[in-house]
Order: sequence, then C-alpha cells, then structure tokens
Amino acid sequence: MKVLYITYDGLTDPLGQSQILPYLLGLSENGYKITILSCEKYNQLKINRKKINEIIKNKNITWEYISYTKRPPIISTIWDLYKFKKTITKLIDKNSFNIVHCRSYIASLVGLWLKKKTHIKFIFDMRGFYADERVDGKIWNRKNHIFNQVYLYFKKKELQFLSQSDFNISLTQNGKDEIHSWKNIPNQPIPIEVIPCCADLNHFSIEQTNNNQVNQFKSKLNIKSTDFIISYLGSIGTWYMLPEMLHFFKLVLIEKPNAKFLFITQEPEFLITNQATQLNIPKDKIIIQKAERKDVPNLLILSQLNIFFILPVFSKKASSPTKMGEVLSMGIPIICNSGVGDVEKIVTESKCGILINEFNETEYLKSINQIDELLKTPKEEIIAAGKNHFSLENGITKYKRVYEALTP
Repeated sequence: MKVLYITYDGLTDPLGQSQILPYLLGLSENGYKITILSCEKYNQLKINRKKINEIIKNKNITWEYISYTKRPPIISTIWDLYKFKKTITKLIDKNSFNIVHCRSYIASLVGLWLKKKTHIKFIFDMRGFYADERVDGKIWNRKNHIFNQVYLYFKKKELQFLSQSDFNISLTQNGKDEIHSWKNIPNQPIPIEVIPCCADLNHFSIEQTNNNQVNQFKSKLNIKSTDFIISYLGSIGTWYMLPEMLHFFKLVLIEKPNAKFLFITQEPEFLITNQATQLNIPKDKIIIQKAERKDVPNLLILSQLNIFFILPVFSKKASSPTKMGEVLSMGIPIICNSGVGDVEKIVTESKCGILINEFNETEYLKSINQIDELLKTPKEEIIAAGKNHFSLENGITKYKRVYEALTP
C-alpha cells in the first residue's frame, strides 16, 4: 500500500527526527511504501540532509520536500501551501496513493484538498488544537482583526478535517473525549485513535548509556556523587513555565542544599540564568548543557528527578509532552502539573511522579515533602510506566491498525 505523508515540520528539524521518522521507518518495515513530503528550513536542511538520506537509505521511503517560507506572516504560509499542491500534483501523476496521512492542520489543508480531488483516504493526525494553541500561546491576538479571522478560519477547518477525514489521530484521551463532546460534528462519535508522543525505548534506555561518556559529563559539569540533580529536558518558552520551575527549585534547596538544576536544552543560557539571578539562586546551582539526541540519555541519567511545568490552558488538553516518555523510560521519576493532556491520569495510575495542582509555595512545599518517598519507587516500575504509555512500538502498531482499517 502506498502512503503519502505530508508534514509542515521538517524531517531535518529535531522534532522530525524524534517524532516523525521513527514511526514512518517502523511502518515502512511493515510493508508500507511511504512518500514523505515535508517543508524544510534552509539551515537545518544544509546541516542534516545527508543524515536523513542515510537514515532512509534502502528503506521503503521516498523523501520529497519544499523550502519553508518564514515571512511575511500568513502570506508565507499561503505560498508554502501553493508549493505543496504543485509538488503533490506531480507526485500523484506518478503514484497511485492509497492514503494521504497529514500531520497537523497546515498539511491537512492540502490533504483535504487532495481527498476531494482524487477520493484518496485521508488521515487527520491533528497533534493538538492548533488554532487554540496559537491563541493560548499568545502568538495570535484575537483582538487583532486579521488574526481573529485566521483563528476562525482554522476552527472552521478543524471541524471539516474531523468530520470529513476517514480517520483521526489524537495525542490524548482527554483530547478525544473533548472532541466527542462537540455537538457540531455530524456522525458522532467520529473515529479517533489515541497515539501519544512516543519514545524510542531502545535509545532512551539505561542499558544504552555509556559509562565513559556519563563520567565525562560529570567531570565537565562539576557534578559530584553527593549532588542531588533535578533535570529539565527540552525547549523553554511559550508553554514551559520557567519562573515557576525555578521557584520550586529554590524551595528544594532549603530541604536539599546539595541540589543542582540541570537544564538539557538548546536554548540560550541567559534565558535561564537571568531568571535564576532574579530569584537569588546561586550560579553554581544551575547547570546548562546543550546536547545532540545521541547524548541526551547520558545526561538524563545524571539526575535523580525530572521536572516540567506546562501552562494548563484549554489547548493543552490535546497535548502529549514528548519528554515524558523519554524521561520515564530512563527510570527517572517526574514532578509535573495537572491540566495537561493525559499527564494526571498517567502519573496517578502509575505512581511515577508527583503532581502539582496549583503554582504556589504551599503546593510546592507539599510536593517537596513527598520527594524522598517518590525516590523509593523501583526504577523498573517507572520504566514500565514509560513502556506502557509511550512505547514507539505500540505507537507504530496503532498507526498500522489505522492503515489496515482504511485498506480496501
């Protein structure tokens, strides 16, 4: 069966390498012939094109791409949509695709157009409530007439994608339940498969860490065996509540003066150090380290605990933090907040972490008092929680099941 996979995210982006390629490689090994059409940023393409070509070499995968247009807002996206359609027109002249699988909303604008044009089966892989995320993240200001019209346009399209697709993918059960409660979608309950942001357990694994590299990082970052390390993994900004996490850490220092906060991130250091200075957190208590994907497990294993606070807004009902599966599969317990996707349900059921329900000192101190008890949780149980909820193999199996449901 031939699948056209359309993504507005680039394969050469970090997200493309962690949350797109692993699934498609797995599906290609199950006999599906996949053509990927992506939108690539110039700098990332220049750095990583060769690597991506090596990854898909001798696989059942063909890669086509257009160049990403950054400016001006809105017009640039319209131009990219035109390029997508032009490329797809050439592709369908040479291929008889059975399915068009679209990642998120921009790609789905093209996918729905293609379905109407050719009657191909259309999968809407929504990845979250896109329009609401743009508003909740203060990217689109609805007081601005143009952005309000764009928001309303995508909310209208959202209903079309959900109702006219042959199958929908939600990252969370919470998001699925929300959609099934909407009365303005015909033929409810519409078909939705829940597939979270999965982790490659072969990569994020204690067994795969390299002792020599771990010790090198310890030496480089001045981490002693007596230090208590809390880690944070990934980008900072928009959704991730840095001031609140630093405030929490400052209170941890009262109970655990040997604590240090390790940020594994590509973000500029000053974004973190400026906030830490404002809270009078000593400089030697903050560690910031950039890392390629291959090095992340060797850095995560340095920590006894991981933390992430995410803005608990409406759009986050449909969000699945990628870092959650990666951290749990390393056997590291988490401290996180409720109000985001299925996080609360997973933490409560698996007992793999501590939940913050309010962002205040009383709640922080209550949680800090539970840390020592949490650390007694066997690593095997935490790893099992990661495997049960975020296994890449399970994700591939679910996608395969959706493909099979659409096979004539």
